[in-house]
Amino acid sequence: QVQLIESGGGSVQAGGSLRLPCTVSGVRYRTYCLGWFRQTPGKEREGVATIHSGGTTDYVESVRGRFTISQDNDKTTLYLQMNSLKPQDTAMYYCAAESAGPDSRTCYVGTWSPAWPLAHWGQGTQVTVSS
Repeated sequence: QVQLIESGGGSVQAGGSLRLPCTVSGVRYRTYCLGWFRQTPGKEREGVATIHSGGTTDYVESVRGRFTISQDNDKTTLYLQMNSLKPQDTAMYYCAAESAGPDSRTCYVGTWSPAWPLAHWGQGTQVTVSS
């Protein structure tokens, strides 16, 4: 059973940093997508950063150069390092996982749209950035 648990959210002033960990368990896929998504009330969910099991990463343009997605060596934790935070980064952040093929392009932010029942989601962690 795949389980994803996010943590690390909180309130920070603009220009500050946060690191969001997502503990990942039960992923038995040979190849997969992992990613961070965010959503604010009244808006559609947005892909923020993704990583293919082969290591390829992708970012939405608005966070490129400020956010970094990574996994630890034993692949049990997915991280989102967020630097130079802006008020527009305020959202609920979710991590997601889904089986994927060997082509890393299937995990690109503009390509991957995880949905139940094939994808798995965490419960989310709130990030609030004040100006």
